[in-house]
Amino acid sequence: MTSAPELDADPGLFGPDSVTWRVHADPSMALAGLRALLLQAVHPLAMAGVAQHSDFRQDPWGRLFRTADYVGVTTFGTTREARIAGAKVRGIHGRLAGTEPESGTPYRVSDPELLRWVHCVEVESFLSTAVRCGLRLSREEQDRYYGEQTLQASLVGLDPDDVPGSVDEVAAYFADVRPQLRVTAEARRAALFVLWPPMPALVQVGTPARPAWAALATAAFAMLPRWARRLYALPGLPTTDVAATAAGLAFRTGVLVVPEGLRQGPHVTAARERLGLG
Repeated sequence: MTSAPELDADPGLFGPDSVTWRVHADPSMALAGLRALLLQAVHPLAMAGVAQHSDFRQDPWGRLFRTADYVGVTTFGTTREARIAGAKVRGIHGRLAGTEPESGTPYRVSDPELLRWVHCVEVESFLSTAVRCGLRLSREEQDRYYGEQTLQASLVGLDPDDVPGSVDEVAAYFADVRPQLRVTAEARRAALFVLWPPMPALVQVGTPARPAWAALATAAFAMLPRWARRLYALPGLPTTDVAATAAGLAFRTGVLVVPEGLRQGPHVTAARERLGLG
């Protein structure tokens, strides 16, 4: 029988030597998460699922924190914790369905094609943003990251063999799916909501939260692929890759000034303590 200390030392799905730990512990994840939301929205059925079954407009900060918590648990938690989190998501997805209003196309949130889209958007956003913000990863390490993330995909019910597992495979996936993508009215409303979310008046007036968020969200938008920025066609936002990379580098450099013990999230800290990494 396995002892309790050995259970506590479970490294989880990936472990501290994985590329996943390096990417998901990087300060660039704040930008990457917003980029993923903006990119996910250009799939009409995925956007319909968010609009019809999510409380992101009523509780935007709560949804962001819950998503970050899921990524943190499944990355840095124990194997059991990751599997429990995945089972919970599968249970929710299995009950949700609807119709995309502009095309009249029915969908189920648990459809493998939609799950694959959301997965690929997230992992591509996490990796590409980290690299553009200055995290040094070789091509082999980037391939390893995508390969590791097929385990993440299995948590939501996807067959790992059906998920792109390398840089080339992810690029080929996006090339194949692009003809299905467009910015619906719901997607445009969601993008504007991400770029300019509601804030209490006291926060807007008495703190720098509004300009700070605008800078962060604008940088995330600029990190989108050029074809996605063209789909949105939002005037007044940066459209050059040079501007996006410069903003990302500045953001990550600024956060790295903060002592590691303060900038690490609770999931990273708990995992390091569990594994005796200090």
